[in-house]
Amino acid sequence: MAEVIQIGQQYYVLATAARADSSRRVLKHGDTFAVFDRYGDILPLGLGEEGVYHEGTRFVSRQELLIDGKRPLILSSNIQDDNSLFSADLTNPDLVEGRASMLARGTVHIMRSRFLYDGACHEAIRLSNFGEEEAEFSLSLILDADFVDMFEVRGIHRESRGRFLPLETSGDRLSLGYEGLDGLTRTVRSVFTVAPERFEGGEAIFPLRLAPKEQAHIGQTIVCESGTPKSSIPSFETAYRHVKASHRRICEEGCGVESDNDLFNNFLTRSLADLRMLMTSMDDAFYPYAGIPWFSTPFGRDGIITALESLWLNPGNARGVLTFLARTQAADFSAVQDAEPGKILHEARKGEMANTGEVPFGNYYGSIDSTPLFVMLAGEYLRRTGDLAYIQSLWPHVERALEWIDKHGDADGDGFVEYYKRSERGLRNQGWKDSEDSVFHEDGRLAEGSIALCEVQAYVYGAKNEAAYIAETSGRRAEAMRLRAEAYEMQRRFEATFWDEELGVYVLALDGEKRPCRVKSSNAGQCLLTGIASEERARRLESELLSQEFYSGWGVRTIASDQPRYNPMSYHDGSIWPHDNALIAYGLSRYGLRKGPVRMLEDMFRVGLYVDQQRLPELFCGFHRRSGEGPTLYPVACAPQAWASATPFHLLQACLGLNVDAVARTVTLDRPELPEFIGRIRMRNLRVGQARLDLVLTRQAGDVGAYLERREGDVTLRILK
Repeated sequence: MAEVIQIGQQYYVLATAARADSSRRVLKHGDTFAVFDRYGDILPLGLGEEGVYHEGTRFVSRQELLIDGKRPLILSSNIQDDNSLFSADLTNPDLVEGRASMLARGTVHIMRSRFLYDGACHEAIRLSNFGEEEAEFSLSLILDADFVDMFEVRGIHRESRGRFLPLETSGDRLSLGYEGLDGLTRTVRSVFTVAPERFEGGEAIFPLRLAPKEQAHIGQTIVCESGTPKSSIPSFETAYRHVKASHRRICEEGCGVESDNDLFNNFLTRSLADLRMLMTSMDDAFYPYAGIPWFSTPFGRDGIITALESLWLNPGNARGVLTFLARTQAADFSAVQDAEPGKILHEARKGEMANTGEVPFGNYYGSIDSTPLFVMLAGEYLRRTGDLAYIQSLWPHVERALEWIDKHGDADGDGFVEYYKRSERGLRNQGWKDSEDSVFHEDGRLAEGSIALCEVQAYVYGAKNEAAYIAETSGRRAEAMRLRAEAYEMQRRFEATFWDEELGVYVLALDGEKRPCRVKSSNAGQCLLTGIASEERARRLESELLSQEFYSGWGVRTIASDQPRYNPMSYHDGSIWPHDNALIAYGLSRYGLRKGPVRMLEDMFRVGLYVDQQRLPELFCGFHRRSGEGPTLYPVACAPQAWASATPFHLLQACLGLNVDAVARTVTLDRPELPEFIGRIRMRNLRVGQARLDLVLTRQAGDVGAYLERREGDVTLRILK
């Protein structure tokens, strides 16, 4: 995931102040998302990330509700469990200045309800007088728009910008506009259900006089438009019905999971709701946008890993990811985009700076692992669904990806896939740890030249095996044999080259001179994901990864604490990433190792008990766990983040050794274990091809038993002990 500003690290999220409010509220629908504070306001404070964003641009930079020119008092605010609606309960402060008599605090209740739909922010405001006398006051709604590109919000300074259009007000509406350097006119239109008495710039003023127990209602719809104006705007009620209907449709898909621990259920509910909120319609596919606020756009690696983590739960996520990435697969060479034929997308942006080429991320391909991960996901999807017809339609894209791996991914022909930045403004490092300082030697020197990361070789091994599975299932036996032979040869070379006996782990990478980067990193743990490691080395890795140097008490650090460049507050050199832990846990589970997965699930659940809204962030700091305290947060982490939201489900799968195989029509539990805080798990509507089942698992005396509560269709449950 790319960090942004040119200050030594080329792409870096600038943080010149702490967040103004750690309890942010987030909404998203389609290509529009909003970040605001607990009041429902958008203010230019802290990191300055609050706003309403649409297609990579911040449209609304300020939105504020005032009563008699003062900020209300907050009583509470919440986002509904399905992330569809924000609500805030506010009341008036003591109002004295310029008044004949004081309006005592707590007299007027202000209820704000807000949601996003189809590029618009719909809000209903209800004001109720609970006093014994008439309440007279003014309500102000302030709106401003700066139309800055997301990369500007993140810290990049632009030499020139487009032209702001004059503010327009008329009756019940207000309009602000901007003509960008990319030729697009972007407009914010605010339409009120009640015309204000007057506008003072971007401030709409409503004088109100409420009798005791009387209510007033004011609605505001803020519409974000790029280019063509919308022909019509649905009402609050109509738009909200559409939002709830779409949530119901999404909830009908996939498997439901419920335990006998209410707190754990809340953790899963929040994670699933966040994952569903980030799913975005891309023509004929739904794609999980990576994270809010910095990465609310398609990322190849993030989408694939999110789909792999949630594959057992809802394989529809994987189909959407495969469809979109096949459609955007590179067809030509482009040094600016770091693109080569067959390569899978790293990231796609729609903002002004991407459109003008000021940043290379319109369609950018600087990711070394998206391509083998794409092939891996295709094979896993076939196994999970049995949908051979779809995978056969995807096969030409798989073949092009395999050709890229062999030809362009391994440009020097040494048998390992490596990256080298070709774009002047592209990413220096192109694995999942893509910050400038994430790949280095044992003396702390940054690695130079073409870099071959250890986990990427494991992904290539996995890609060859999964492609062989697809080929064999499709009747291409000779091709399957060739691919398996290539996978075997990759495994042999990898084990001989990347294992470091003294360190007890796989080295982080090989540099351009083929010198090993002898660093203990979590990358080594991700090598287990595809089964490339031997049984003995997998056990040694588990021991290292659970050691005090690696394991903080909250999770596995990206870099062990006794290594050079270790910094628990860094982005990639000592922090803890939930998805990294999930991939490691699942890798351990492939070898029948359950100690690590169970511990990681326990500790990620504890993280969820401490963080706001039980929402796992993109990452948090790697400080050792202190008794009675929560984890130390990372200041600019995305929350929600797709692969963090999918983490609890992947960790649960790892603990249970759960494998769903629609081709073989089996559900397998391989040496399942559950943490002590879970006594019972129920999985509802688990689909296995055309079959469906409800599965109940119980933990008793250190063992886990399972039985089918419901079965429809041809499917077998296997429990391996």
